[in-house]
Amino acid sequence: MNTLVYLMPIALVLGGLGLAAFLWALKSGQYEDLDGASWRVLDDGDGRPQD
Repeated sequence: MNTLVYLMPIALVLGGLGLAAFLWALKSGQYEDLDGASWRVLDDGDGRPQD
């Protein structure tokens, strides 16, 4: 029972930090262009059209 006194606040703080990091990522536009990243992986980057 004594360990719960320590573990519960630690879990709540870590959960709050995770939520704050997720909200920061939403605010800074990390999830704006989801399709662009997948197309950039396939792009050769040489600038010439594909045959």
